[in-house]
Amino acid sequence: MTAGSVWASGRVEAILAGLSIDEKASLTVGSGAWHTIPLPAAGVGRVKVTDGPTGARGDGRSGASAICFPVGVSLGASWSTDLLAQVGAALAEEARTKGAHVLLGPTVNMQRTPIGGRNFECYAEDPLLTARLAVAFVQGLQGAGIGASIKHFVGNDTELDRHEVSVEIDERTLREVSLLPFERAVAEADPWTVMAAYNRVNGETATASRRLLTGILKEEWGWPGMVVSDWGAVKDTVSTALAGCDLEMPGPVGWLGPRLADAVRAGDVPEEVLDDLARRVLHLAERAGRLDDAGEPPERADDDPGRRALARRAAIEGTVLLRNDGVLPFDRDRLERVALIGPNVSSFMVQGGGSSQVLPHGDIVGPLDALRASLGDGVEVIHEPGCTNHKFAHSVPPEQWRGGVATDRPSASSLVVAARLEDAPVAVELYDGLELDGDPARTWQADGITTTFFGRVRGLADQSSFSGRFTATYLPVATGVHSFGLSAVGRSRLFVDGVEVIDSWTDPQPGDTFYANGSAELRAGVELEEGVPVEVVAELATDPASTVQGIRVGIDPPEPADLLDRAVAAAADADVVVVVVGTTGEWETEGNDRDDIALPGRQAELVEAVAAVNDRTVVVVNAGSPVDMDWVEGVGAALQVWFGGQEMGPALADMLLGHAEPGGRLPHTIPARLADHPAASSYPGSGGRLVYEEGLLTGHRWYDARGIEPRFPFGHGLSYTTFEWGDATLSVADGSVDTPQVSVTVPLANTGDREGSEVVQLYVRPPDGAGRPQAELKAFAKATLAPGEADDVVLDLDRVAFRTWDVASGTWVVHPGTYEAIVGASSRDLRSSVSVELGG
Repeated sequence: MTAGSVWASGRVEAILAGLSIDEKASLTVGSGAWHTIPLPAAGVGRVKVTDGPTGARGDGRSGASAICFPVGVSLGASWSTDLLAQVGAALAEEARTKGAHVLLGPTVNMQRTPIGGRNFECYAEDPLLTARLAVAFVQGLQGAGIGASIKHFVGNDTELDRHEVSVEIDERTLREVSLLPFERAVAEADPWTVMAAYNRVNGETATASRRLLTGILKEEWGWPGMVVSDWGAVKDTVSTALAGCDLEMPGPVGWLGPRLADAVRAGDVPEEVLDDLARRVLHLAERAGRLDDAGEPPERADDDPGRRALARRAAIEGTVLLRNDGVLPFDRDRLERVALIGPNVSSFMVQGGGSSQVLPHGDIVGPLDALRASLGDGVEVIHEPGCTNHKFAHSVPPEQWRGGVATDRPSASSLVVAARLEDAPVAVELYDGLELDGDPARTWQADGITTTFFGRVRGLADQSSFSGRFTATYLPVATGVHSFGLSAVGRSRLFVDGVEVIDSWTDPQPGDTFYANGSAELRAGVELEEGVPVEVVAELATDPASTVQGIRVGIDPPEPADLLDRAVAAAADADVVVVVVGTTGEWETEGNDRDDIALPGRQAELVEAVAAVNDRTVVVVNAGSPVDMDWVEGVGAALQVWFGGQEMGPALADMLLGHAEPGGRLPHTIPARLADHPAASSYPGSGGRLVYEEGLLTGHRWYDARGIEPRFPFGHGLSYTTFEWGDATLSVADGSVDTPQVSVTVPLANTGDREGSEVVQLYVRPPDGAGRPQAELKAFAKATLAPGEADDVVLDLDRVAFRTWDVASGTWVVHPGTYEAIVGASSRDLRSSVSVELGG
């Protein structure tokens, strides 16, 4: 009997029994980028998936906008399972507006190093915090009828060489850290799908690891769901099928599907293995209500006020008040002039780069407009950027391509492919073949020359081998040398008024654009005159070996030499200063990691210069991962707002003015220097191997064990009110090692004059000689109390809190002895403890 036989419904089994080998094999590869294969004769409709996890983008072709929630690290900073469940339920509603049945999320990999390019998608550096939030999110999403695809199974903790690198993880670390969020989600929330990662794990490709996919996930954990590959992660037919990777994406051409049918007929893959793969795909279709071959509704935008309000609340709950020397919240009645400074004021980042991007509903209200609206006409709010922080040449806004004609339509995301925008300013011509020969096979108008082609492009004979020409008129906004930037997947070149200024056609050099598939950005300076339009033409010939294609053209106008001086002068003349610094989706993105944790450009210098002339300076860090903060003790206050979703601007204004309290706590440690973090000695590895040398000492555990003082510890976050903690007390319902049941109660009182929240964190210290970290987070609870209100916070511990993986027996064990349960407001702010004796 196969692993799936015990759970499949009679209807699934009946359909499966009537399918040929070719039909069953066809189910194992997608029909395109976002759909499974339908079998109309058998009554099986196609299942549609959508990126996630901060919104539901849809297929990227319709141009339909979507709510943009805060990114994963911001949700992780909320430490609120209630909030995660509500966001999951809201995203189910969003997925339905895109006709989707499965949301590709949540991302539950570890934030192993602060420079991980996709850290912003992940909840935390800690496996327990990640696990609890993941369970809540999946329960909220699937409770509302949309399937989750929890990802990336397993060890995709950085983006460096993610398609080939072998992460070397010892068995205890694999079980107790990397797999824990997946295990708890499977046990408590039963996600419909699990996404297998790109990387190798201990030498085995994740999509072809029988031990991981079948041995642990399907057999040991007894999970009935479907494993889907990350897009383009499958590298082989036989090993992938035998491992238990049920669905290869994208399709229709891949290693599974027809190739798998041939392998079954050749005897390389037993037909019962194919049956189990097909059975799980059919089980997903049944869960999604697709066994009736129902039609698929068109994608639509549904800008729901309730979901907007939830996004705003989520941004507030995830914002961390790192430091406050009495500056926040501002007293509106004492303000006449506010200086809003920094590059991220006008380029406020609400989401990171890569596949999680969505096209948000409407225009994004940034800090400047939000603060002006909140303060009203009686307060002057001035803005100076102070410096720049972009990695590549700026994408050109549509109105500059249009020759100054304004548009009330929001700019399309770079991930929106071939949207039908007939009044858009850029003419796109695509040609079959790589030489732009003959008549165009497809034409349309686009918002810009920044386009990603992922999956099927209608009208082309070969989806991976085509060429294109992008033509537009650019209206300069200043006189001087403009820096043009060009990058692409494949070959590209750029012409300005008929003159070739960039040649990446003859010998394109590898770079880190387009998920590390693209060329290095080449730059060229061109002297332009304000208001005098020029024709810009970009040409592209794709790379047939790549699963993603694209081109990007950016233009940097000449930069004033006195940017920083103007910002300092504005700060000196203001009652308060808000400096918004951070990264962008170019620095923090899927496909590559950062080189360091320094703020890009002259941002650190800007903060120090502004704080030197105004001691009422608040720094807002708009980044998804830790950044260097040598300046933090010299500023009046600091807020970490992450990439807080499309309502982050109004949420920030609420918090600055005291209409709301920052409710977040750090879900990762902010190191004083990059060399302090746990993976510093092993990253980036060598010879295609990345060894997890820190073992169980992930995140905050490393700093505790090594006696390293962080800039800000895991769990840290301040409040606008004050709390009084009572001593922890213990209640033991079962003190055995087999079924321990322990409760720790912490009295908590709000002693301030406003409502506020506190996160009570419980760390467990094992008996001496147990070979474990000094203390591990094992429970937490977020309490919101009114002024003068008191309550008891109860934290429950069961066997999962005390267990450890025994390599010799291959099982979980609980060692007898005395455990210490320590409660506190962060991993370094510990308030009281109780002892727990567990016996045999």
